[in-house]
Amino acid sequence: MRLFIAIHLSDAQREAVRAAQAAFRAAGVRGNYTPEENLHLTLAFIGEWPDPEDALAAMAAAPFAPLTLTLRGVGAFGDLWWLGIEENPALTAYVRRLRHALADAGIPFDRKRFSPHITLVRRAVPGPKGFPGIDVPPVSAVIDRASLMRSERGRSGMIYTELGSV
Repeated sequence: MRLFIAIHLSDAQREAVRAAQAAFRAAGVRGNYTPEENLHLTLAFIGEWPDPEDALAAMAAAPFAPLTLTLRGVGAFGDLWWLGIEENPALTAYVRRLRHALADAGIPFDRKRFSPHITLVRRAVPGPKGFPGIDVPPVSAVIDRASLMRSERGRSGMIYTELGSV
């Protein structure tokens, strides 16, 4: 089973992401846009792991406390464009605790530096005028849980299913 741990966005945050994607589309940017139902903030990517109960137990060992998450700014990692997350010490501390709990449980995860973002479009190809300079107003929401997600390839893209949350 391919697993990851994520935070779901609020309705207002989803709308901000859709607006940013619409600005990219209006500028003629082509690529693989993240479908609305797949919008999330990845905290830890586990990858292939046979037992989700192990991951849920590790998550329970690092309890999630509600925090305010604010979307702010647009950027890119190569041809992947994203909407950023305002610096948040509580989020960073939670991810550190979560990753320690996964390591203590012997569950492998992607150890790349945590760089919180929401993916707008992958394999982006600029439109006739390049990439748009868009300004996304900050959108905040109180987040009260983290979710263990399963990722599987469907006919028209990835399908994410929540397996549990803390």
